[in-house]
Amino acid sequence: MTAARNLLAVNESLSIPRTELDIRVSRSSGAGGQHVNKTSSRVEIFWNIVSSRALNEEQRARLKEKLASRLTTEGSIRVVTSDMRSQSRNRELAEDRLAEMVRRALIVPRKRKATKPTRAAKEARLDSKKRHSTKKRDRRNTVID
Repeated sequence: MTAARNLLAVNESLSIPRTELDIRVSRSSGAGGQHVNKTSSRVEIFWNIVSSRALNEEQRARLKEKLASRLTTEGSIRVVTSDMRSQSRNRELAEDRLAEMVRRALIVPRKRKATKPTRAAKEARLDSKKRHSTKKRDRRNTVID
């Protein structure tokens, strides 16, 4: 049971050890009245994909490519959450967002299978071009002598 708590499940093949997550808390801004002035409910999670032991080289390269705009100079992904009043709930949300971000980045799109247009599609395209050409020709000013 404790092993499952120490891992953040991303997908079937990847779980991030929570020991690799750098979690920082601070005071949140926004709604909440006096509560936000007293408690540190804003959660910031950093996960360094460059030094992570949970990733293989293929996954690391894919994450670097797909999440390049979100990476810090050290190679960390940063997720910030201050949606809830509770620090623990914000932590759960931040972990969920990190897992979802990584999950989406690791999806490898299928290769497109090259196909040829059907005869009907070719005829429809040529017919459309003829109609367009006729419409343009009919709009021209022709000088009659």
